[in-house]
Amino acid sequence: MPSWKSGSLTSPNSPAFPDSAAMNKERMIRLSAALAMLGVVLGAFGAHGLKETLQSTPSGLDSWKTAVLYHLLHAVVMYFLAVQGMEKRAWLLFGGGVLLFSGSIYLLTTLQWKWLGPVTPLGGVLFIAGWATLMIRGSRS
Repeated sequence: MPSWKSGSLTSPNSPAFPDSAAMNKERMIRLSAALAMLGVVLGAFGAHGLKETLQSTPSGLDSWKTAVLYHLLHAVVMYFLAVQGMEKRAWLLFGGGVLLFSGSIYLLTTLQWKWLGPVTPLGGVLFIAGWATLMIRGSRS
């Protein structure tokens, strides 16, 4: 049985990470918080700094808002998963989804890199896979 970090629940069934993974948990929490903060920054930037650029295309602003919504929603879920020490696979899938789905939309709407179009659905598949992982595996890490 692994040695559990002092100050956490001592049951092996608790959501606490073993000592050897404590830094990973800390890193996951920090990355999740940074990702959420970036979502807020990009949301504000899209609403204020890029408003004219995004409105130059028919669906630019709506696409940006969708990217920010999915970005923030999944960053908050990632933070919750990290804090609770739950399902690392789902955390990774959600992170990849934010990168591919939201990231590709950010670049598509600002730089008009049309070749990124096929990347967006791959991010959506990662989001779905993350939620399926939570549905099937529950809180196991």
